[in-house]
Amino acid sequence: MDLKILPGLKGPADLKKLSVGELPVLAADIRQAICGQIMKTGGHFAPNLGVVELTIALHYVFDFAWDRLLFDVGHQCYPHKLLTGRYPMLPTLRQTGGMAGFPEPRESDYDLFSVGHAGTSIPTAVGMARGDLLNNEAFDPQTNPKGRCVVALIGDASIVNGVAMEGMNNAGTLKRQFLVVFNDNGMSIAHPQGALAAYFDRIRVNPAYRKVKRAAKDVVRHLPGGSLIGEMYHRLGEIAKDAVAEDAWFEKFGLLTVGPIDGHDLPTLIDMLLEVKQVDRPMVLHVHTVKGKGYRFAEGDATTFHSPKPFKVQNGAELHSEGCKVELASGGRSFTSAFADAMIDVMERDEKVVTCTAAMPDGTGLTKVMQTFPDRGWDTGICESHAMDMMAGLAKTGFKPFFAVYSTFLQRAFDQLFQEVALQGLPVRLCLDRAGLVGGDGAVHQGFCDISLLRVFPKSVLMAAMDEPSLRGALEFMRLYDDGISAVRYPRDNVSEMFAQTQCPPFVLGKARPLLEHDQPDAAILGYGVMAIQAMNAIELLDSEYRVNVYDARFARPVDANLLSSLIRREIPIITVEDHGIESGFGSCVVDACVDLGLDTRLIRHLAIPGRWIYQGARKDQLEESGLDAASIARTVRAVVDTPSRERDVPVITIEPRRVETKSPIR
Repeated sequence: MDLKILPGLKGPADLKKLSVGELPVLAADIRQAICGQIMKTGGHFAPNLGVVELTIALHYVFDFAWDRLLFDVGHQCYPHKLLTGRYPMLPTLRQTGGMAGFPEPRESDYDLFSVGHAGTSIPTAVGMARGDLLNNEAFDPQTNPKGRCVVALIGDASIVNGVAMEGMNNAGTLKRQFLVVFNDNGMSIAHPQGALAAYFDRIRVNPAYRKVKRAAKDVVRHLPGGSLIGEMYHRLGEIAKDAVAEDAWFEKFGLLTVGPIDGHDLPTLIDMLLEVKQVDRPMVLHVHTVKGKGYRFAEGDATTFHSPKPFKVQNGAELHSEGCKVELASGGRSFTSAFADAMIDVMERDEKVVTCTAAMPDGTGLTKVMQTFPDRGWDTGICESHAMDMMAGLAKTGFKPFFAVYSTFLQRAFDQLFQEVALQGLPVRLCLDRAGLVGGDGAVHQGFCDISLLRVFPKSVLMAAMDEPSLRGALEFMRLYDDGISAVRYPRDNVSEMFAQTQCPPFVLGKARPLLEHDQPDAAILGYGVMAIQAMNAIELLDSEYRVNVYDARFARPVDANLLSSLIRREIPIITVEDHGIESGFGSCVVDACVDLGLDTRLIRHLAIPGRWIYQGARKDQLEESGLDAASIARTVRAVVDTPSRERDVPVITIEPRRVETKSPIR
């Protein structure tokens, strides 16, 4: 790569030495570096391309070694990381021990929070703003010009999230500088949904929001601090064309509002930020950006290139050329694709089945489903709590709702799941994509606690799919289960073909499926979901002298009580294996069931995600680190079988998972 400025940039101090005229060259460097890396390893592409100039301008004006910068979601932080001394880490992006794909305080003091969920930047920024006030460190243009400024960056899809609005409601009460930079690109992963998204669409095209200098002065004269803002417009001249009208939506929250301005015009951005930095009250700077900016193929298909796999240019074309087309790396059939086809099949057979997702139609496979059934499938936008309550309402009116949601985002709807679903005895069906270890997205997206959350609800039924036929079987069971919540979990991975040619028996409540059985086994493995496939792989690594039964457990609630009774009464050691946190997961369900049955639990060993954070890396590396790969399972079998029965006293993991040390943080 022919980078001109970026390799020599050691941090924001070097950035501030550049002239404004040199900054577009730096912007081009950043885009080229990000593109070159993601072509090789995959990662968040279009979100980062869209905020290059905005991020440069923010670091050019503010000093975030002292000031506060809070990211929302955080998947647009690559330019920020490159500007804060982490360019040498870029080749390790999203890899084990390398640079995280989200803000990560372990890497740098410039990252204030590990974030990966939407809506959090404004509330956490309000907290830091109040803390700085209490510490007498808050910026004030008159009394403390060297104090800390606070900036929260949030996108138009995230701002509809309930916690973001709660944050704005409180931000409007602050008596100090507080800047919300509203990154309005008309996209999240998919197109934002709802009335507020339509409102922002109207702002972008409505000439009434493009005021001339005189009209803008008339507007700000009626706002708190109007004389200060009016003087700002006087100095900025033509930028005043972008003043938002007096009835701007944000001003209902008590936030002064300026914009929308061009988020790719560096001189305008810098001038505007220099001015709004001096405002001594909460305000919003509305910035219009283009997701995927700089590469036509990404601008034209920002959904596909939100977080693509590695890709290459077709026919040797130039990336910037008009007709450039790229080819994404091909892989096997994913669980997400399998779910989409299975869901369509269920909906074709039952007109009462409806479905929704919360801003993840592509990520969950529902794009294909909603194209087939546009009147029975919805994308609610980034609002899992609303989506859950909407599903409760549909269940109450006699429909069979299936909510497709990432396991990590299910957490955001726990209260609604408790109050409006479980407490009412409503049969809402949960399809939990990205369950377990998720690879490059790392700790912020690991789906490690869905069993823990869901098992507390009476009459809930919890399942896991080990392959595509079992996923179809679980969905069919859920379609017919009307006594309460039901859920099926599956990973961000490809489906196994190991049992593709074998008849998949229907799901029967609380019954496991035997995959490999011996009359006199030395041990038995209960694999939950895809861990049953890992267990079968482990058998291949064991010597033939070990006779091990392997079961696809299928159910965490209720577990197969008859199977447990049979194994333990015959003193056969049991190893539970799950891609879930060890606390209150599938293994705990097994032990609790044995206690209820009066069975000896000393024969039970657990393999699960250990009680520490597992950071970014390849999913196979994360499984190895957690002791869940085939080799680790095989070692555990050997240890259990070769241990005399009198020494089997404590039901704990016998093999310590491999620890992976991260690189030294950049400070």
